[in-house]
Amino acid sequence: MLVMNNLTIINRNGQLLLSSREVTKMIGKDHKHLLRDIQGYMVILGESKFGPSDFFIEDVYLNSQNKEQPCYLLTKKGCNMVANKMTGEKGILFTATYVTKFDEMENKIKGTLPQLSNELKAIFSLDKRTVEIGNRVEHLENNMVIEYGQEVSIKKAVDKHVIKVCHGSEAPAYLHKGLRAKIYRAIWKDYKGYFNITSYHNTLKNDFEKALDIVITWKSSGEILREIQIINNQIS
Repeated sequence: MLVMNNLTIINRNGQLLLSSREVTKMIGKDHKHLLRDIQGYMVILGESKFGPSDFFIEDVYLNSQNKEQPCYLLTKKGCNMVANKMTGEKGILFTATYVTKFDEMENKIKGTLPQLSNELKAIFSLDKRTVEIGNRVEHLENNMVIEYGQEVSIKKAVDKHVIKVCHGSEAPAYLHKGLRAKIYRAIWKDYKGYFNITSYHNTLKNDFEKALDIVITWKSSGEILREIQIINNQIS
């Protein structure tokens, strides 16, 4: 259940931020699970052209034992990213709540500024609309999935890596249908787990290069390695 009241927006040197602890109260999620999600987002952001600090800022708080514990401060972009991963009523209400609170705080800040001339008001209004359009375009770009050609490239990379793991396309381990299928399942399971998706078709365009890297650097488990070695040696 979402907690709609008493939401505290932090104003840090003019930058509006929301604590990850506040977010968990709103969405009914364990704080440690939200921290894990945010850490995953930051890894991906850190490997791209986007600066993680534009979305999430590392911070600490004191728990009941007066000990420092990790948390994050979310910018409006960070809240957008968390909200985009949510579905249904929770996602809608969370978005409505933080957007309303951010807008309220922004209006309070604007109310403390001196009166501007009509010319400056027009400039700021135009700039705001430009930012809003830019945010929408950025949101669309960040949520576009890969195209068919990129899907084919990922699939070919997986096929090639399975052959490599089995020590060649003529190796007994590769020709063993059961083992070959097991290796494919293991690769795709790890792949989908890394990107938190249900199918490789849902890979984001921004993750395409990382997706190829995940595939070609995938390491098989000790169990699979033993099976490959046993089958290759037995047939030999």
